[in-house]
Amino acid sequence: MTARFSPALKAILFDLSGVLYIGTQAIPGAVDAIRRAREQGYTLRFVTNTASQSSDMILQQLHTLGFDFSPSELFTAPRAAKAYIQQHQLRPYCLIHPNLKTEFTDIDQTDPNCVLLGDAQDGLNYHTLNQAFNLVEAGFSLIGIGKNKYYKDAEGFKLDAGVFIHALEWASGVEAIIMGKPDRAFFEQVVASTGFQPEECLMIGDDVIGDVQGAIDAGLQASLVRTGKYKPSDEALLPENAHILDSIADLQF
Repeated sequence: MTARFSPALKAILFDLSGVLYIGTQAIPGAVDAIRRAREQGYTLRFVTNTASQSSDMILQQLHTLGFDFSPSELFTAPRAAKAYIQQHQLRPYCLIHPNLKTEFTDIDQTDPNCVLLGDAQDGLNYHTLNQAFNLVEAGFSLIGIGKNKYYKDAEGFKLDAGVFIHALEWASGVEAIIMGKPDRAFFEQVVASTGFQPEECLMIGDDVIGDVQGAIDAGLQASLVRTGKYKPSDEALLPENAHILDSIADLQF
């Protein structure tokens, strides 16, 4: 299935996992789709909430899979979270994946005055979540790296950080500060880097809420793909002005 997009389209934002690859395998036709978009002169951005890999790991994986792009085209939720923490001179209690810890070693984490929660996987347990809960109860901010409910990798569906962020919100009555999709400010940051207007940018993702609804709320065009974490029930949630593709390989202009 193909979709026709506005002739005003100038930039394309791609989600990564589930759109360009699953696990360690590129989705068939994805590498060629990126190449075609470049050849036709579109400005490209790669936008992810992935919180289990450092930026360097993501870049290396994409290059290994055959994708051609520069580090400046990559926008990640962990980087946005780090920038927010530095801007506000915070000292986070970090519940993050071990692969991300090197990106935060230059941040003071003594005597925490906020909680940073991402996809810490087995690090998300009663003890650590209770520590986070007590910090939030003491009046400190809860900062989430994305708020996705689940994701899909080569092993199947897995709970994402949003489940645990929501639990802390519910227990404390505090609303988390979300860094990454579907946060409007995150989309605005990526759009600003292109030099174009939101309506001239297209977001393509496999998450009907985080990718598609979030992008449309921020004024972008958006398309869902039927790969990755996509489920048929997602189509009932698809905004009226959104597009849908069977796969990124079907991207046509």
